[in-house]
Amino acid sequence: MAKILIPTPLRQYVDKKDSVDVTGATVGEALNALTTAHPDLKKNLYNDEGKLRSFVNIYLNDEDIRYMKKESTPLADSDTISIVPSIAGGL
Repeated sequence: MAKILIPTPLRQYVDKKDSVDVTGATVGEALNALTTAHPDLKKNLYNDEGKLRSFVNIYLNDEDIRYMKKESTPLADSDTISIVPSIAGGL
């Protein structure tokens, strides 16, 4: 099983857990398993067209999946997926 690390602002949607173990052959399948098990999380990760929101960054073992095969990136059981929401701000 792969592990998905949940950032603090999203833990309220996953029973306050800091990580969730999921199965899936790809990052997309793992995220689907996560949002199926925790449906309230889906609207925070995906837009109405079913695409990852632009401010949601997904990393596989510290590598940004946008520079890999995106959601089609293959997974191994020992992999860790990190959900990293972008934070905007300024002076």
